[in-house]
Amino acid sequence: MEVLQHVLNGFAVAAQPVNIAYLFAGCVLGTIIGVLPGVGPAAGIALLLPVTAGMPATSALIMLAGIYYGAMYGGSTTAILINTPGESGSVMTTIDGYQMARNGRAGAALAISAIASFIAGTLGIVLLTLLAVPLSTFAIRFGPAEYFTLMVFALTAASALGGDSFAKGMISTVLGLIVATVGVDLQSGQARYTFGLPQLQEGFSFIVVVVGLFAVSEVFIAIEEHLSGTAKPMRVTGPIWLTRDEWRRSVKPIARGGIVGFLVGVLPGAGSTIASILAYSIEKKWARDPSRFGKGAIEGVAAPEAANNASTAGAMVPLLTLGVPGSGATAIIMGAFIIYGIQPGPLLFQSQPALVWGLIDSMYLGNVMLLVLNLPLVGLFVRVLYIPTGILLPLILAISSIGVYSVNYSVFDLYVALAFGGIGYAFRKLGVPTAPLVLALVLGGMMEQSFRQAMTISSANPVIFVQSGISVTLLVATVLSIAVPLVMARRKRRRGPA
Repeated sequence: MEVLQHVLNGFAVAAQPVNIAYLFAGCVLGTIIGVLPGVGPAAGIALLLPVTAGMPATSALIMLAGIYYGAMYGGSTTAILINTPGESGSVMTTIDGYQMARNGRAGAALAISAIASFIAGTLGIVLLTLLAVPLSTFAIRFGPAEYFTLMVFALTAASALGGDSFAKGMISTVLGLIVATVGVDLQSGQARYTFGLPQLQEGFSFIVVVVGLFAVSEVFIAIEEHLSGTAKPMRVTGPIWLTRDEWRRSVKPIARGGIVGFLVGVLPGAGSTIASILAYSIEKKWARDPSRFGKGAIEGVAAPEAANNASTAGAMVPLLTLGVPGSGATAIIMGAFIIYGIQPGPLLFQSQPALVWGLIDSMYLGNVMLLVLNLPLVGLFVRVLYIPTGILLPLILAISSIGVYSVNYSVFDLYVALAFGGIGYAFRKLGVPTAPLVLALVLGGMMEQSFRQAMTISSANPVIFVQSGISVTLLVATVLSIAVPLVMARRKRRRGPA
């Protein structure tokens, strides 16, 4: 009853006309930021933070939060239509979302993306409302050893992304780990694999690599098909909205993706990218016919989009209850708290209840706004597919180049994106999956640092990785994630002749 009373008081704050106006502005700006590759929610919030100067603290934080989850909504649009993820959490959406667009179901992909984002986002906010304090005490139990075993499990769980060839999936994973090691070693200060190039001292930018692997490689493939005369026009076939069967197949992936996204978001530093990859991996492992994934399975859009948006609510848990940002975007929002003289942490719910619950309840309203904004535009967005190839391909390159250049304002990044575009093209021709490379690139640095910290704490004793129940559970899950697909593949081969 106490929580219910706080929620009602929070709605009274969030529903004030001035806060509604700032929330709407944040949602619109966030959606635009999400569509632009290379900007992302963290950079978008940082760019717009000065705009909130002089605003009431509650209104400013509501607007920044709207930008945060609005960017998560917007990133799927270009991922589905032109194979260019607007932000890192939308990487997995490109795999099946773009294939749905090629199959004439772009409208359905955009619709399920908006609906999954709304349902899972709302689920995440409900969980945030009810479980914020208990989950924050669980999150602080994750030390370096637990984080390392979590990252190992995430990599093995992504083995499902390797398709039918385990070897090709491992090649992609190892290459991603190699790319992740480039740059200055944080502990020794030594440059690794930079070849004397100062631009590589900070390593490869994630968004630059992703834009190259997906967007630029897609341009190369489209040019090849156009020159060879095998290009097929992308059109919308069938109903522009979801069919009953598509909705039926999406319900459970949305629920599972929402729960996975929220739980991963609670862990500081995990982020929406890991959440969406894990959600996609789980759906593919549990699917009756995993071969549909990568060819336009609507579950492959629903699950990662649900996880992507639920993780935003999860990331607010450590921020509000512990004063620990769960992602890059929440780190900027934490800076806004501090600018206004408010210290997030265990006492925040007691010292600033109107602000906290007004912020949480504004997320309910923001989700409704984003659904109303995005669903009516589906019919307009799909018209992008009718743009002639001679205009669309330069448009994709222009958007990608602007996004890549805006990361570090570096021409060198454009060459990096072009190089990874060539790698992505080669992967497509050879049947090597790109998703394991992306996950390894995300996890590589965190895995290395967590491993080193754990070994330092234990004086190089590996027993530290089996000293906690969390680590043991994750290690068992890791073994199962490797063994179960191998056993299933062996049984399938035995049944073959029969």
